[in-house]
Amino acid sequence: MSEERLPRVYTNQPLAANTEIELQPSATKHLQQVLRLRRGDHFIVFDGHGHDFAAEIKDLRGTNLIACVGAAGPPEPAPALRIHLGIGVSKGERMEFAIQKAVEVGVTELTPLWTGRSVVKLDGERLARKITRWQGIIISACEQSGRRVLPRLHQPVKLADWLAHDHPCGVLLDHRAEATLHQLPPPVPNQTGNQITLAIGPEGGLSPEERATAMAKRFTPVRLGPRILRTETAPLAAIAAIQTLWGDFRDIPDTE
Repeated sequence: MSEERLPRVYTNQPLAANTEIELQPSATKHLQQVLRLRRGDHFIVFDGHGHDFAAEIKDLRGTNLIACVGAAGPPEPAPALRIHLGIGVSKGERMEFAIQKAVEVGVTELTPLWTGRSVVKLDGERLARKITRWQGIIISACEQSGRRVLPRLHQPVKLADWLAHDHPCGVLLDHRAEATLHQLPPPVPNQTGNQITLAIGPEGGLSPEERATAMAKRFTPVRLGPRILRTETAPLAAIAAIQTLWGDFRDIPDTE
């Protein structure tokens, strides 16, 4: 089996070359019950901090899996553009789909937003379970897409509180806007590189007052062509377009 086809799993344990680890139950279950790996089989493991590590199953003890961790692979390249997605919390599968696809196309930070038109109401244990679920979706999307650095999931906040902070190069998706993405100037680099912040409402979009507040905070409203996209489709389309214009979907020459 070629290295490119080896299974990849995430572990929440810090990794180092030439060590042994006992994988957490979720990763063990995936390798054993889903992929049917056995003692001596090889896989790839990563801890979300930038490297893949070669690994081999040394021992299986019931639900425990002991792995030998080998050499680290090359670091994940720094993103050409850091994308922070602020997205209105939507119902169940819509929100999960949006998070999954946003990670696959390269978002670096996600903030779930409570807005005036949010129909989902969560707090306490229900909210904690939902955040855990969203984090699991991020991990699964990284496993599938080959990302070695986990995007950061921020705690859900009210839109007004989120807008109170500084957001570099803010873009607000709004089907009523006159401008389109290709009419915007490229993001201006700062101390941490090129960044853009993308704001998207939930089902029903943002209220007129919320749109006005975002624009007052220097978010530029843009539309994605003549069609109105669903809240779970809009992030995928917008991030893909942003990556094509200014991010790592471009063919960037090697400067070394």
